[in-house]
Amino acid sequence: MRVGVLESETDFAGWRRAARAFRLAGTPPADAAFRVGEGGGGLFDEAPPVGDGGAQFPVPRAFVELAEAVILHRSEDRFDLLYRLLWRLGREPDLLRVLSDRDVADALERAKNVSRASHKMKAFVRFRLSEEEGAEHWISWFEPAHRVLERTAPFFARRFATMRWSILTPDGAAHWDGDRLSFGPPATRDMAPAEDEIEDFWKTYYASTFNPARLKTRTMRGEMPKRYWANLPEASLIPDLVASAATRSEAMIATPAPEPNARLAKTLSRLNRDRAFEEGFTPSSLEELGQAVQACRRCPLWRDATQGVCGQGARKARLMIVGEQPGDHEDLSGRPFVGPAGQVLDAALAEAGIDRDDAFVTNAVKHFKHVPRGKRRIHQTPTTSEVTACRWWLDAERALVRPRVILSLGGTAALGVLGQKPAVTRMRGQALALPDATALLTIHPSYLLRLPDPEAAARERERFFADLKMVQRLL
Repeated sequence: MRVGVLESETDFAGWRRAARAFRLAGTPPADAAFRVGEGGGGLFDEAPPVGDGGAQFPVPRAFVELAEAVILHRSEDRFDLLYRLLWRLGREPDLLRVLSDRDVADALERAKNVSRASHKMKAFVRFRLSEEEGAEHWISWFEPAHRVLERTAPFFARRFATMRWSILTPDGAAHWDGDRLSFGPPATRDMAPAEDEIEDFWKTYYASTFNPARLKTRTMRGEMPKRYWANLPEASLIPDLVASAATRSEAMIATPAPEPNARLAKTLSRLNRDRAFEEGFTPSSLEELGQAVQACRRCPLWRDATQGVCGQGARKARLMIVGEQPGDHEDLSGRPFVGPAGQVLDAALAEAGIDRDDAFVTNAVKHFKHVPRGKRRIHQTPTTSEVTACRWWLDAERALVRPRVILSLGGTAALGVLGQKPAVTRMRGQALALPDATALLTIHPSYLLRLPDPEAAARERERFFADLKMVQRLL
């Protein structure tokens, strides 16, 4: 028996050298074995031959790619399976095309399992914030089904290039310092933080996106296997959400459509109508502005809206938060950011240490633009001309509140604040100097509610929280 000694469980280069030497020496699979670590052989084991005299033999590229994946599988016999395939390829060059072959099918299945484990790692790694010497360090504990850490870590280096992070696993650790990716020894769960300050925000976001009417328990467990639940903060909510799904669905069906607010007719007084269009009119207070906006005819949006929705908050707030436009809940209640997006915003502000009551919250457009669809009113994005027409009201609010920092949520809000529509994804997180304040652009919270991919949702949630922390520093 000849034994090839490998340096680690994922030592593909070592396996390749030993397997090459075995095959050149004519060692059949029954007489070849592979061990990890020094001294792994038995009393009668021989080392693989040294040197091959430069001899060559063809190997399909597909086999190399297959072997690189299968070697990451946790099965004990993976090295033997791969050498058996390599040995047979000498006599059967088209072997990998025979999908019904037992060895080929076995290897392909293991490669598929490894690929799935890598995908699950991308979806279910949850970073938690740890402060080290005054610097942020994001740490995650993860237990992959197979040894995919080194294969998957470059994905996180690309996606979280500006973060300093570590992923700890029982197989090893990956570290990114913002410039270089490195790997270290195995870790234990206690080496990672158990929770952080944005945990509650993430749970609020997850609970708000859970639709009880679309619950399919078997599908959910297939996409989010229970083996990963121990490391997912949102997993603690799943049993209660599943248990209450039927009751919540029945309540949703039984709830009648909301009736339009009748206050609009009472607020459209002749005085307000005249003053809103009087040349040179400038509101002297937020209350006067709120009354005057009900008579606004600067664009057609007033026709289908219940009422105009102005900003609310501290009269001399240092922070002004500008959204895009009122939604269905805001149109009926007359208050900004009280719907699902408002709940996400409230949770994010609280986790970032920003008190909403100390801020002034408003929208770039004051009337709800929508199209009816059955009993529902579906949001539509305002046009540039509509935002420009409504900018007069936003400028009036800025003049009255005089904020130090303006947080702009989404492209429409940026158009209202800046007077031009910038690339929010490119300019987000940058402090922009304006004549009267400092502006910072980020996404609208409703974007977080629309992301179906847990991986993308987690990534955007962390970036949104980072933007709010930037606002806190500017304040």
